[in-house]
Amino acid sequence: MPTLLAEAPRANLLLNLWAHLHEPAVLWQLAVAAACLALAWGLGTLLKPRITALDTGSRFGREAIGMLRLPLLALVFALLARAGMAAAGGEKLFVLDLLVTLLTAAIIIRFAVLMLRQVFAPSGWRDTLIRIIAWSVWIGVALHVAGLLPDLMKFLDAIGVSVGKTRISLLLIAQAILSVLATVLIALWIGRFIEARAMAATDVDINLRVMISKLAQALLVLLAILLALPAVGIDLTVLSVFGGALGVGLGFGLQKIASNYISGFIILMDRSVSLGDLVTVDNQTGKLSKMTARYVVVRSLAGVEAIIPNDTLITSTVVNQSYTDKRVRQALTVQVGYDSDIERALAILEDAARHQPRTLAEPAPKAFVVKFADSGIDLELGFWVDDPSQGTKAMRSAMHLEIWREFRAHGVEIPYPQRVVRLAAGTPSSTGAEASKKYQ
Repeated sequence: MPTLLAEAPRANLLLNLWAHLHEPAVLWQLAVAAACLALAWGLGTLLKPRITALDTGSRFGREAIGMLRLPLLALVFALLARAGMAAAGGEKLFVLDLLVTLLTAAIIIRFAVLMLRQVFAPSGWRDTLIRIIAWSVWIGVALHVAGLLPDLMKFLDAIGVSVGKTRISLLLIAQAILSVLATVLIALWIGRFIEARAMAATDVDINLRVMISKLAQALLVLLAILLALPAVGIDLTVLSVFGGALGVGLGFGLQKIASNYISGFIILMDRSVSLGDLVTVDNQTGKLSKMTARYVVVRSLAGVEAIIPNDTLITSTVVNQSYTDKRVRQALTVQVGYDSDIERALAILEDAARHQPRTLAEPAPKAFVVKFADSGIDLELGFWVDDPSQGTKAMRSAMHLEIWREFRAHGVEIPYPQRVVRLAAGTPSSTGAEASKKYQ
């Protein structure tokens, strides 16, 4: 076994550990590794109540401390122990090397999980991505521990083609994918942090806050890609062919998508609509609850959400009841009989509106005589609210009930359609008699 290890050019931690397992130094390392884990667990448990009570100011900070506390403490103790034993003359520190490798992999996986939870909403594909990252890291650790990672990297590097002055191999593509994923993930996390800070600035216009957050995310993602590719040795000029193909694709097949993204930034800049506005667009009426770079979400008063592309808001008529003033006039119509006290009925209508807490005192509620109809006199009650997105059905119901009670108390009649049938003069009496006998 020692002969084989001497001939092997790679560092195989498991074989080295197995070959020297009988040596006292390895047994000491096992004891030190167990002590590091026990010390990390004990200190982490001791500090957990204080860390939980610590106000970090953000949910990310609390989750980061909770998920990374134990592996970070264990890694610190393992590195200190390894440095101490190396300074004391230890050379074959296979156990501590393996422990440091495993703890590093655990920290990378937990940090990736933490970042994904902050950037993306809970979904099946997010959980799948987390599993892919975890398996990839553990497979990489297993290959490193088994000493197969250098051979695999050489094999992947041997498979490739030359594009201009740049040689593109499978190893380079894998490194580029990993670098782009890592940098884009960090960029999205920073973008989410900027978005949270921007949306918390209530003294800034809502459209400006949304535009700042969306622009920051787009620029950060672009910057992450531009930094990741040169870092692994890919010349950006190689992407010129891809850029030309992408431009052709945008011109033919993706022009609608590009139009929606451009329209989204136009809407944010011209401030034609804002979050919370009560709008009617594409036969959909409701509160504008969400604005993204590609679409907006209109939530109706019934709870139904309509996803409308931004291009529709640019090319069609949008009725915005909260554009310059959130105050909206509402009307309620009632018909009373001709024998009723009209002045009293108008006063009852105005009082019913004033008794509602959502009714604005200025402009004051006002009732009008609209017209003289066939069955009665049509009256209209006009009142103003400044929160139309909350709906007025419950408010109208309460007003109707109060108007009904007051009308009955004051003898105001609400008519219903009636028809009077008269027999023309000269009709034979026998006809009426026969008819009366027929229905007796």
